[in-house]
Amino acid sequence: MDGKVIVVTGALGALGRVVVAEARSRGARLACVDHAPTQVPATSELLELGGVDLTDAAQAGKAVNAAASHFGRLDALVNIAGGFAFETVADGDPGTWQRMYALNVMTALNASRAAIPHLAASGTGRIVNVGAMGALQAGSGMGAYAASKAGVHRLTEALAAELKGRITVNAVLPSIIDTAANRDSMPKSDFAKWVRPKELADVILFLASDAASAVTGVLLPVNGRV
Repeated sequence: MDGKVIVVTGALGALGRVVVAEARSRGARLACVDHAPTQVPATSELLELGGVDLTDAAQAGKAVNAAASHFGRLDALVNIAGGFAFETVADGDPGTWQRMYALNVMTALNASRAAIPHLAASGTGRIVNVGAMGALQAGSGMGAYAASKAGVHRLTEALAAELKGRITVNAVLPSIIDTAANRDSMPKSDFAKWVRPKELADVILFLASDAASAVTGVLLPVNGRV
């Protein structure tokens, strides 16, 4: 990862912060894009772009292009930005399906489309998306979320086929990630079975590295001990 320039969306969230920290520890330079505001000064190693609505293609393009301009290149895009909703189909709001699609599919689509020219110029471009094990078979209350993450899976496969030989495109499929928010919402669960953010970050960064040059179009389960 030494010297690589990586754009991470959702970079100020629980998983994003771990991916950023781990990538920096390996010598990468990071552009951190998030909906949350930030006032961290830009350096030659780190650029934080806050207040970005990635569901808007224009804002996504502006952020990705700003990262490319700041660093002079882009080598990888890690699409972590997204959202979750637990709601049954019968009793839920149809608008939740639109919101999940926007937060999970459109954010990844808009960031990827903006990054493709820069990644292709790199010669070793990588896109890594975050799907979900729960999208392989939706359970009760998981319809809208699972459908949107299934969209991320299909986006990954389509991009991998379209960009084969130029950019690798893969997705990790975690089960439940061990975050403070998930512990609060499921306090009686066995946290030891969940995927630790560092474990997931290691897989993401492998797929973003030169070592994964022969891997594309893969939906890789990272299901911890569930």
